[in-house]
Amino acid sequence: MLQTQLSAIERKKGRTMRVIFNEEMKAVALNIERMAELVAKAMNDAGNALLNADLESAQAVIDNDTQLDSLEDSVIDQCLTLLARQNPVATDLREVVATMRLAATFERMGDLTSHVAQITRRTWPDSAIPSQAKETVEAMVSFLRVLSVQLTDMLSKRDVQVADAIIHGDDKMDKLHEDIFALVEGENWNGTRKQLIDLVLLSRFMERIGDHSVAAARQVVFIVSGFDPTKKPEPDKDTVVA
Repeated sequence: MLQTQLSAIERKKGRTMRVIFNEEMKAVALNIERMAELVAKAMNDAGNALLNADLESAQAVIDNDTQLDSLEDSVIDQCLTLLARQNPVATDLREVVATMRLAATFERMGDLTSHVAQITRRTWPDSAIPSQAKETVEAMVSFLRVLSVQLTDMLSKRDVQVADAIIHGDDKMDKLHEDIFALVEGENWNGTRKQLIDLVLLSRFMERIGDHSVAAARQVVFIVSGFDPTKKPEPDKDTVVA
C-alpha cells in the first residue's frame, strides 16, 4: 500500500515538473522568436538605409541593437536556470543547448547589421556604394530581404524545410561576395581607397549574416530531428565504400 502511494506521488511530481519545464521552455521560445523578428527587421532596415543613404534608418538599426543584447542575456539566463532546476535529458537537453546557440547567433547577426548601418552613417550624406558595385550590392540586400522572411518563418514554425532552403541557398550570397572581390581587384576598378575598404567590409558583413543564418538553420534542424546537418551520417558498417 505504501509503495503504491509513493509511486503515485512520484508520478504526480514527474507530471508537475514536466508542466513547469514546458511552460518555461515556451517562455524561452517566445524570446527566441522575438530575437528572430528583431534580426529580420534589422536586416531589412540596414539594407534599405544602405541603398538609400538614409541616416535616420541607419541610426535606428544601431540604437536597436541593444534590444538583441538584452534578449540574448535573458535567453541564456533562462536556459541556465532550466539546466540547473530541471536537469533535462535527451530531447529536452538538446532543445535547451541549441536554443542557447541560437541566441548567440542572433545576437551576432544583430552586431553585423549594426556594422552595415555604421558604414552608412559614416559615409553619409554620400552613398557607401560605388556606382560600379551598385547592382551587386542591391542583389545582396535583396538576398537578405528574402532571408529575413525565411528566418522568422523557420523559427515560428520550427520548419526544417525552410531551414534546408536557408542552408542550401547561401551559395548565392557567397558568389555575390566573390563578385565584390573580383570587382575591386580588377583593372577597371576606379574607386578610392576608402570606397574600396568600405565596400569590402559591407560585403563581408552581409556575407557573414548569411553564414550565421545557416548556423541558425542548422540548430533548428538539430532541435526538431536530432540530426546535426554539419556532419555527414556515418556509412552503414555493411556498406562497401568504393
